Amino acid sequence: MDELSTSSLILSFIALLFLSAFFSSSETGMMSINRYRLKNRVKKNHRAARLVSNLLKRPDRLIGIILIGNNLVNILATMVATVLAIRFWGEYGEFILPFVLTIVVLIFAEVTPKTLAAIKPERIAFPASFILTPLLKLLTPFVMIVNSISNGLLKLFGISVHSQQGDDLSSEELRTVVNEAGSMIPKRHQNMLLSILDLEHATVEDIMVPKNEITGVDLDEDINDLIKQLRNAQHTRLPVYVDSIDQVKGMLHARHIANLMSRDIEEITKEAILELMTPVYFVPEGTPLNTQLLKFQRKKQRIGMVVDEYGDIQGLVTIEDILEEIVGEFTTDFAATTSKDIHPQEDGSFMIDGTVTIRDLNKTLKMDLPTDGPKTLSGLIIEYLETIPQPGTGLKLESYPIEILQIKGNLIKSVKLWTEWKETA
Repeated sequence: MDELSTSSLILSFIALLFLSAFFSSSETGMMSINRYRLKNRVKKNHRAARLVSNLLKRPDRLIGIILIGNNLVNILATMVATVLAIRFWGEYGEFILPFVLTIVVLIFAEVTPKTLAAIKPERIAFPASFILTPLLKLLTPFVMIVNSISNGLLKLFGISVHSQQGDDLSSEELRTVVNEAGSMIPKRHQNMLLSILDLEHATVEDIMVPKNEITGVDLDEDINDLIKQLRNAQHTRLPVYVDSIDQVKGMLHARHIANLMSRDIEEITKEAILELMTPVYFVPEGTPLNTQLLKFQRKKQRIGMVVDEYGDIQGLVTIEDILEEIVGEFTTDFAATTSKDIHPQEDGSFMIDGTVTIRDLNKTLKMDLPTDGPKTLSGLIIEYLETIPQPGTGLKLESYPIEILQIKGNLIKSVKLWTEWKETA
């Protein structure tokens, strides 16, 4: 090396510095690359993505070849730098070299290339794969020896390189990915994806129409009243029962009603209604919404009666109810979505039907009442008070002021609630 000219040594040192920067940036780029974007490009048969994916299947070998190359280049660079230091600074060169070389290597071969690779991993990893792949094949025996020793040391600490975690995400991790997608996914689409993840945390009781609010056809009524009811029916499907909904006999579809109404008045009988009915589809209470959605799809059903463990009917759930949990209400008119159970007042309060579900209340008014107990506001208030309150009773539930307005039997019929007075921590 002493026979080489100073200019040759400087060029050699610069070349080795570039090689060191290549290996350093390759390591960071390979490990920082987005695995899901990489998988997508592999599916599209992107050549560089396939090479990177193959290299990442055995990270121990990838790191091995990178570190072998990086250390070899750094050692050679140190040798060249030592000769240059002696030529420039004489006997003081050996003392000055460590400080100068540390600064040069850190800036040009470590910090700068690694920072660039962390910011633009694909721009570094993809080109690097065309060099690292053949280099790994060329030095495979040496890499395997180094990895065998390294893996053996890891085994002493109970760590196996073959038991590395996969790229599978839990629902909470996936939720974080969706939330951090930013402008890549429109806000409305983000909300829909998050709603799909929330389906597993909600059950059919959270969205069902309560038993006392089910609209159906009571065969105990006079046939003329039934005909009038069928003609004015606003629902696509109606449960048919005798005396009470607990005695449900079947479901009557709108097309069956239309067929029935097209007949002569004498032919419209209770027996004709019974003949047109379809069997009732029962749904066990406690069924998660994601499970029930799949059941509706698999059984080709759109509506079901929710029953408890004793077979008693608790309510009615439809596939539209579940879909609204994902995409939101099929109307964007606030008045239309709240007029049934929630009525805004001029003083900023809300007149609320006691049978409104906690989930609907939380979503509509942006509240945070607990959903792990009673499903309705009436049930939540009664559980909190541990008694049936009297009209005019006031309370503060989860920092929300509430006034009881009407009581019907053992049920709170209506309340007045204020949201803007919620206390802040």
